[in-house]
Amino acid sequence: MPPVLDRIDKRILAALQRNGRMSNVELAKEVGLSPTPCLRRVRMLEDAGIIDRYVALLNPTKLGVTTTVFVRVWLEGQDEDTVSHFVKAIQASPEVVECHLMAGDCDFLLRVVAKNIETYRQFQAEYLARVKGVRRLKTDIPMQKVKLSWEIPL
Repeated sequence: MPPVLDRIDKRILAALQRNGRMSNVELAKEVGLSPTPCLRRVRMLEDAGIIDRYVALLNPTKLGVTTTVFVRVWLEGQDEDTVSHFVKAIQASPEVVECHLMAGDCDFLLRVVAKNIETYRQFQAEYLARVKGVRRLKTDIPMQKVKLSWEIPL
């Protein structure tokens, strides 16, 4: 059962989701606490695993990574060995930035990033399609990114 968060905890989390590099003094001021109790609350949220980690969100375009695709994957079977082998192959692939085991039409849904469509095509042909147990792949290419947010509604 998730811990009960009060209004101040939620304000702390909202502020840190917007700017994880905010100093404790800035955070305390924003949420209306003095620095010591603010830091105590942040540590409690970290210890409880609510704050999992702090990361830098990179701009892929600035790094020359201009292509994002979504790949639906169907496996030959859903037995433990086939699924486990596929999961290990995906976890070893830096191009796959998200992977979800699905209920529904396909077995997995992947979000894959690449420098361009040709680089993705090579990744698909030379890696994804060759993973043991993969029966079928279907790639969907988004035309426009409408929204991308990592903030969890509180």
